[in-house]
Amino acid sequence: MLLALSDTHADGSPTLTDHLREQIAEAEAVVHAGDFTSTAALEAFEDMTDKLVAVRGNADTAGVKERLPATATVEAFDRRILVVHGHEHDETKLSLLARQETADVVMTGHTHRPGIGQFGGLRVVNPGSHADPRGSRPAYATVGRNGRDVHVQLRTPAGESITRRQL
Repeated sequence: MLLALSDTHADGSPTLTDHLREQIAEAEAVVHAGDFTSTAALEAFEDMTDKLVAVRGNADTAGVKERLPATATVEAFDRRILVVHGHEHDETKLSLLARQETADVVMTGHTHRPGIGQFGGLRVVNPGSHADPRGSRPAYATVGRNGRDVHVQLRTPAGESITRRQL
């Protein structure tokens, strides 16, 4: 399972439920779509998993921005996933970047609103914010395989399912 988070916005250790900590430990890879905010939060995730794929966000400190790229890609379940925070990309720019990176799926953050959408044949997943939902539901996402089917699921930090879609 691939686990995706975004918009942690922590000055120190991130706010994580026991369920979410367990999921991070069990994940084959952990993707973070930016806005750790502090190096302490980034380092906390690095301590929890050696399989972290992360990008910088607009609210990250200079120390975080120096350590992380603006974009990253990860291969999982026969899909190429582009990871970007999203504050610099409208639908057209995301579509062009995904095409350039030969991505099947875009994982993006920034809005704090969890969602699974599609435009121009491109699946876009926003895991939302597990710690700072700003009027939305707190959430994270998982990508997994069930037989031949690859799916993405949005969940609450307690593990309750919000929605699930095929990729």
